Amino acid sequence: MLQTLSDWFWWDHLWLPRNLTWDDLQDREGFVYAKISHLYITVLYALLLMVVRYFFERLIATPLAKVLGVKDQVRLKATYNPVLENFFVSNSKHPNKSQLEGLSKKCSYSVRMVERWFRRRRNQDRPSLMKKFREACWRCTFYLLAFIGGIAVLIDKPWFYDTWEVWVGYPKQTLLPSQYWYYIIELSFYLSLLFSIASDVKRKDFKEQIIHHLATIILLSFSWCANYIRVGTLVMVVHDSSDILLEFAKMLNYAGWKSICNSLFVVFAAVFIITRLVIFPFWIIHCTWVYPVHHYPPFFGYYFFNVMLVILQILHIFWAYLILRMLAKFLYSKLDGDDRSDKEECEESDEDEGMKNGTGARGSLSVNSQHAH
Repeated sequence: MLQTLSDWFWWDHLWLPRNLTWDDLQDREGFVYAKISHLYITVLYALLLMVVRYFFERLIATPLAKVLGVKDQVRLKATYNPVLENFFVSNSKHPNKSQLEGLSKKCSYSVRMVERWFRRRRNQDRPSLMKKFREACWRCTFYLLAFIGGIAVLIDKPWFYDTWEVWVGYPKQTLLPSQYWYYIIELSFYLSLLFSIASDVKRKDFKEQIIHHLATIILLSFSWCANYIRVGTLVMVVHDSSDILLEFAKMLNYAGWKSICNSLFVVFAAVFIITRLVIFPFWIIHCTWVYPVHHYPPFFGYYFFNVMLVILQILHIFWAYLILRMLAKFLYSKLDGDDRSDKEECEESDEDEGMKNGTGARGSLSVNSQHAH
């Protein structure tokens, strides 16, 4: 049964153009091809990257955060209350008005005290600025090194300047050592992000991030097996270019360098729009959709690869909408916060300060850079 499923899954016509088989992609006559077995090592490298990340965040990112002035707010812990804790864990972290009134009677608390308890309890689970900074620093460093490596891999290749060259001689295109390491390291990195996504800072686009990571891993794995190596390297370098600016802007934001962060965010928005909404669809997808049919008849792999690229493009449009919405607020001087700002935490600290002064003042929102991978 398993052998039948394996034979069906690796059926030549699913992965390769008509009249070609896996035997045609065996190393011979000076040609070296990507092997499915090469992908197994990426799991080990992903785990290794997680170890490297652990030491990087503590030995490099943390000292850098302190130099840049990253400071965590002092958080007031919610006094343990079994009734409220049970409701928080089992029912809701955001009780409605009637629930607040019911809980206040059970605990002999005022509604105001119950509201404050839930706010403090939610803030206890919120990631600290230091954790956010370390994550952004790690991703920024990787994307920067990956982008530099990608340019080094592609700078002397004809298909970097003329995408028609991507398909010349396909699928009999030899695998270069530089392409091998660029692919393996990038795929290992995205696997490591998928492994750590449960412990990383959880944002509102959590589901979109999972879809993005899975689509990227599937896309890279398929392009490796089907020898779509050339176009795969182009996809990676286009994506890494804007991610560097985003993660760096977030680092500055967490450090409190608001003016520089806002300026860099504008640059990031421009680069994101150019690379993800112009170059990616009209350069990369055009290259994979239009040019291949001039070299071989369409097959399942051709459609599958393009569908995965379109899924990425849909995510790009979604994130571009969020970026433009935030940019509009910024240009109209209304950027007091965004959908992911730590509103409650700031309100809590300012409310406590106001209570000391007898004013009960409301706090302003902190600005967080919009995460758009």
